[in-house]
Amino acid sequence: MGFEKIIVIGSPGAGKSKFARKLCSITGLPLHYLDMLWYKPDRTHVSREEFDEKLEEILDTAKWIIDGNYQRTLERRLQMCDTVFLLDYPLEQCLAGAEERVGVKREEMPWVEESFDDDFRQWIIDFPQIQLPQIYSLLFQYKQGRDIIILKSRAETEEYIESLMQP
Repeated sequence: MGFEKIIVIGSPGAGKSKFARKLCSITGLPLHYLDMLWYKPDRTHVSREEFDEKLEEILDTAKWIIDGNYQRTLERRLQMCDTVFLLDYPLEQCLAGAEERVGVKREEMPWVEESFDDDFRQWIIDFPQIQLPQIYSLLFQYKQGRDIIILKSRAETEEYIESLMQP
């Protein structure tokens, strides 16, 4: 397990942050949430320049886990990482996951989501057709020199985590 620079990507609601926290507890690597870099507690966001600057500061460090998609900066993160985890779960699981977290305080978001917004729901529905092909294309482009681990279900993800905890 030679992890030093990990990115965790996949549809909203797949459980990226939960998975990233488990990886963090196993590896001891510092964990960074892109949502926390982008959003302010008042539900506004920082400028692209400020976001990019903060992201570069993280990328310049020796070890990290970065949780989040943010397609605009995915290629840069792929260039810098040694391991990619893609949670490519069925749409129904992602929708259910996003719905389950409504009203729940989460460390990866600076506020509590009070409803399952229709625009956000549609973004998740569109993810497999719009975002996922772009992600797979970039993964293919950057497959040399890094481990790419694609997990297709929550059960497969749990098995993977358990395998990391074996002596």
